[in-house]
Formats: sequence, structure tokens, C-alpha cells
Amino acid sequence: MNVSDIFRIAGREVRRLFSGKIYWFCIFFVPLFSCIFFLSLMQEGLPSNIPIAIVDEDKTSTSRALIRQLDLLEGVEVIEVYENFNQAQTAMQKGNIYGVYLIPRHFTKKTVSGKQPVLSFYTNNSYMMAGSIAMRDMKTASVLAAASAVLQTGRAKGYNDQQITASIQPIVIESHPIGNPGLNYSVYLNNLILPGIFALMIMCVTIYSISIEIKEKTEKEWFSTENFSITFSLVGKLLPQTILFFIVGLLLYVILYILMQFPFHGNIGCMILVLFLFILASQAMGVFMTGCFPTLRLGLSFACLFGMIAFSISGFSYPVNAMYPPIQAISNIFPLRHYFLIYVDQALNGRTFFYSWPQYLSLASFLVLPAFTLRNLKWSLKYASYQA
Repeated sequence: MNVSDIFRIAGREVRRLFSGKIYWFCIFFVPLFSCIFFLSLMQEGLPSNIPIAIVDEDKTSTSRALIRQLDLLEGVEVIEVYENFNQAQTAMQKGNIYGVYLIPRHFTKKTVSGKQPVLSFYTNNSYMMAGSIAMRDMKTASVLAAASAVLQTGRAKGYNDQQITASIQPIVIESHPIGNPGLNYSVYLNNLILPGIFALMIMCVTIYSISIEIKEKTEKEWFSTENFSITFSLVGKLLPQTILFFIVGLLLYVILYILMQFPFHGNIGCMILVLFLFILASQAMGVFMTGCFPTLRLGLSFACLFGMIAFSISGFSYPVNAMYPPIQAISNIFPLRHYFLIYVDQALNGRTFFYSWPQYLSLASFLVLPAFTLRNLKWSLKYASYQA
């Protein structure tokens, strides 16, 4: 088999791509629809105005001022003030609110007398993000309420504001988040969710395009020669898909980093290189999976399971360093993990290629995987009968 045979196979694959709706759906529609869906869903960045309720047992001007102060915070919105905690608990169990802020009886009296009243707040952490934001803002309101009480007590004792401030916050802390300074939740998630979906589509299309040859018994038309090379045949088949996926990947980059203006501090050439290697690594995984399970149903099931696990084990939702050592090792078999590390180094931190070359090499090493299953894949293409 020579170069002309590769281009002949590539031409045949182009005709199959344009005649099959499922290819258009997986290559173009799913990645672009996911991009539009998730970006519009998180267009506000961090979720805001999380509904919470107040239980005001104190019913004084101080407690009402505290409620107004809590309602001014961006993350939460006070939608109801209940007479007792049971009513608020029922509302949270129904899912109407995500947090309850309890101001106890005699709160103002204890505050003035210095008896340390207890402010309680409850959150529904079944919804992790909503519960975390509600917890953060209710805690902030409590800290501000404590500072206000100390300020009033200090003034009553004749201290000036500078002396009181020094006792409230003896050490001033400046926080400077790097990479994503606006703490934009869309930046945090979409830069990894979208590549993860993209990789899943690449694996599924790769598996489908090979397995359908076995199902429809068109492998002879694919090879059209007795002395075919499975390696060159795969190169010819996957070449058009690689080009199309690369175009879609570049379009995703344009949407994320130019239209949406997500943080990007690195070299665009390095990110284009990692996109190309990421596509090849995902295709290599698809070929490997097809070689392990040369049936359409099992191959696609393997790809979906592998792709879903990648979201949990790649490190952007839970730090890999905090996982058990065996799980840390397993995380390296997912291309998305190496893409994530390169993205953090290149796009967020703006480091040079020198700091990320091991991850580039790791992505390139996935190209060796098909070699372990090519013999089984070749035998299946020539002799195996399709099994549903």
C-alpha cells in the first residue's frame, strides 16, 4: 500500500462523511451546541441571587438591618422571612430555598451586653454550588455583623475607629486570584467540559466509522487490495475526520478566547499544538477501544464510560493530588487530564513550553496504543461476523 492508496481511502471516507447524518451530528452539532448551551447557561459567571430565607426571632431594628445587609450581597437573595424555623425547614426540603439564616431571640440584647449571641445558618448542600454560595454569603454577613457589634461597643467605651479596626482585623489580608481573577464559574468549567465532550465525540466517531465497516461488511471496499496495511488504512480513514475535528476545535478556541474573552496568557501556537495532539490521542483511544471490542455496541459503551469517568478523574472538579495514589496513577490514562494540565500552564499561567513538555509527550504517547490491538482489529475486519 502506498500514499495514493491512503488518499483513495481518504476520498472514500469523505464521501461517507458527507452522506452520513450521524457524522455531521457528532462532529459539528454536538460540540457547537454544547458550546452555545453551556456558555449561555453560565453567561453570568458565578451564579448569583441564590434564594434563601430568614428566621427572625429577634424582631428588632438591629436584626432588620442585618437582613438588609445580607440581601445586599450579590450571591444570595432573601425571598422570605419566616416566623419560626419549622416553616423555613419545610421550604428548604421542598427545594424553594437553598439556605436558612436564623437570628436568635434576644440577639440585640446579647450583642449590646457582650454575651456573644450565636447566629446559625443552614444550607442545602445537595446542590453543591448553590449551597456553597449561600454558605459563603451568610458567613460573610455574620462576620460583618460581629464587626459592627464590636465597632458600636468600642465607640461606647470611647475608642476611636482606628483603634477599633485594629482590634477587629489586626492583619489585613489581600487576595489576588491568578488565572481566573474574576472567579468566573464559566471559565472554570467550560474550558474543560467542552474539551471533554469534544474528546468523547472524537472517540465515538472513530469507533463508529470502523465498526460500521464490520457491521455492513464493507471492509473489502475499504481496503480494495489483498495486501492491505491496517495502519495505512486507518490513517486514510481517520485523516478527513482529523481535519474536520481540528477545524471545529479551532472554532471552539475562537469562541472561548476571542468572542468570550476567557483568560489567555500563553502562546497560541502551543495551544494549537495541544489541540492537534488531543485530537490524535482521542482517535488513538477510539482505535484501541475498537480493537478491544470490535462491535459497535460494546465499543461505543466503552467510549462513553471512559469519557464520563474522565470528567471526574482529570482534576478540575477534585484535585488529583488529594486522591488515593492508585487513582492518581490511573488519571494519567485519560487524555483530558494532560490537556487540563497544559491548559493551566499555557492559557492560565502563561508558562513557556519548557514547563509543559512532559504533558505534550504524554499526549503523543497515546498514539502507541492502537499497536496493541491492531492484530485483533485486522482479524475482526477480515474474518469476524458482526454481532449486535
